[in-house]
Amino acid sequence: MNHKEDASVPLLAGRGLVKAHGGTPALRGASVELRAGEILAVTGASGSGKSTLLHCLAGIVRPDQGSVTYDGLALQELPEKRLSELRRSGFGVVFQFGQLIPELTAADNVALPLMLAGSARAEARARADEWLERFGVRGQQELRPGEMSGGQAQRVALARALVTGPRVVFADEPTGALDSLAGEQVMTALVHTARESGTAVLLITHDAQVAAYADREVRLSDGTVVPVGVVA
Repeated sequence: MNHKEDASVPLLAGRGLVKAHGGTPALRGASVELRAGEILAVTGASGSGKSTLLHCLAGIVRPDQGSVTYDGLALQELPEKRLSELRRSGFGVVFQFGQLIPELTAADNVALPLMLAGSARAEARARADEWLERFGVRGQQELRPGEMSGGQAQRVALARALVTGPRVVFADEPTGALDSLAGEQVMTALVHTARESGTAVLLITHDAQVAAYADREVRLSDGTVVPVGVVA
């Protein structure tokens, strides 16, 4: 799926986001914009609120204050059912450790979002195989996560995140558990596929080499966003 939109208008925007965990502030008025087709790196020290920001922007948690707008929709005003549908179709999420379902094969992990959206199993498996091939892991489609290397498993997780044709992929430290070579392979595959499909990527990372793949970088410091400038 190729997404072509007006890149001058933010596809996703968080404004004045405030979020605390058990009384401990994680976000203190953070604001960020992501445009269609853009790869944005969010960097910052451990504990600076990066993952909390991603969770708010992806509709996984609701901010205590502030707003998140996606394609004109105010996420905090959507009922949970509609928000769940959006997370399944409009968004894709990749976590540091992949979070693949260990009992399922690689192909079934990738096919699962399609089947949850109503696709027949045969169609979902066929599309899963296509995406596994795009990420260079088609030969592993019948392996379970515990039978794959970390890099292979993370590329399967990327295929799962992108198989539904999302407009935004949220990648939370996608190379954090990988060695440098596997991390480079994962980032190369992610960036190539995102560029090809016009998918926007919000990339959470503490690694300057990973951030260098992005078009633009912002830094979280003490729960607020500080612009860093153009990276690439």
